Amino acid sequence: MKKSTSLALLSLTALFSGTASAHFPLMSCWFDADKVICEAGYSDGSAAVDYDINMYDYDDNLIAKETTDKRSIGEFTKPKADFYLVFDAGHESPVEVDVVEISEK
Repeated sequence: MKKSTSLALLSLTALFSGTASAHFPLMSCWFDADKVICEAGYSDGSAAVDYDINMYDYDDNLIAKETTDKRSIGEFTKPKADFYLVFDAGHESPVEVDVVEISEK
């Protein structure tokens, strides 16, 4: 194999190897009495420890912010008004969970 062909194949492998291992953020939320519990993580199964989960009202006002614990869990007091939650891992698209998507666990 020519040296230039080997170099081209190596370059292509390096270019696409990052794409193959890409992962995206996930978040699951549920009600537990007067609490809203959310578990954040990634599609590859890794945890999201020490990340912020933000709670917004429907006017896009921040009403609460919690940081995930060592189990990737964030707990909020359930507000009386409608809300949605956002987990923004800083890459890809943030995860949004609307109150109508949340149920008791």
